[in-house]
Amino acid sequence: MDKMKFLVTGCAGFIGGHMLDFLVGKGYETVGVDNFSTGKPENMANCRGLFTFVDGDISDPAVSARAVEGVSHIIHLASVPSVPRSVANPIESMQSSVASTVVLFAAAAKAGVRRVVQAASSAAYGDSEKLPKTEDMPPAPLSPYAASKLAQEYYGMAFSASMGLDCVSLRYFNVFGPRQDPKSEYSAVIPKFITLMLEGKRPTIFGDGAQSRDFIYVGDVAAANLAAALHPGPLRGQVINVARGERIDLNQLVAKINDALGTGLAPIHAAPRTGDVLHSVADISKAKKNVGFVPEVAFDEGLRRTIEHYRKV
Repeated sequence: MDKMKFLVTGCAGFIGGHMLDFLVGKGYETVGVDNFSTGKPENMANCRGLFTFVDGDISDPAVSARAVEGVSHIIHLASVPSVPRSVANPIESMQSSVASTVVLFAAAAKAGVRRVVQAASSAAYGDSEKLPKTEDMPPAPLSPYAASKLAQEYYGMAFSASMGLDCVSLRYFNVFGPRQDPKSEYSAVIPKFITLMLEGKRPTIFGDGAQSRDFIYVGDVAAANLAAALHPGPLRGQVINVARGERIDLNQLVAKINDALGTGLAPIHAAPRTGDVLHSVADISKAKKNVGFVPEVAFDEGLRRTIEHYRKV
């Protein structure tokens, strides 16, 4: 199988749609699969007619078998990505991450797929006080979502070791960018804050706002996925952080959005949420060394692009 053909699972999601844009833009033959449980057709709109779409759930062996046919590389993004939602519905979280991943991996191994790059999560680190987070730290998941994403990593290791399927798990930190859904109660903080503040409303911070995150622009995440997919040597189930390696606290975030909008909206502070991590910042030296990934989009530039998107929608 000399020709490259990519499969993007969860291609109608926020990251999945950007991954489609990235691959199609580089001229790769691409297949996408999604069941629209959380994804939206508009996230694939830029690539309409330029890729093959499989409408279905990868937890169905027939759907996974059809999706992986002739595929050389998989970017596995399908999951329900929310800590609060996993606390409310832990069975859904397990099924959307773990069960569907095992079905996909089994189909991929049978089809002779060269490599799977899968979305893992910095939530695996839990609330360890050690900073920055390094991949050799013992995991300490605090939510069903974190436990499910950690289980995906272990399946990646297991299939690499025993099934001939080379896997790598990229632990994404806080991904942001255009087209991220701001409307759900489980939405990520940046789109929610931007859209509220564009309407002149004060954003709500759960806690004192000193909690910090390592935010990475979605275009850099797509680039990291491709770098890992194309790495020439075996990756054998490795776990690799994908982030900028910088910390921004939520009070700083509100201040930066205020500066960009020319507003002075003070946040509302509410009680902290169950399962939330206080501080998160990555050591990204392994990503640089092992797959040659270096983030290119500065946080302020990514925030500018994101704000411009929400001004227009």
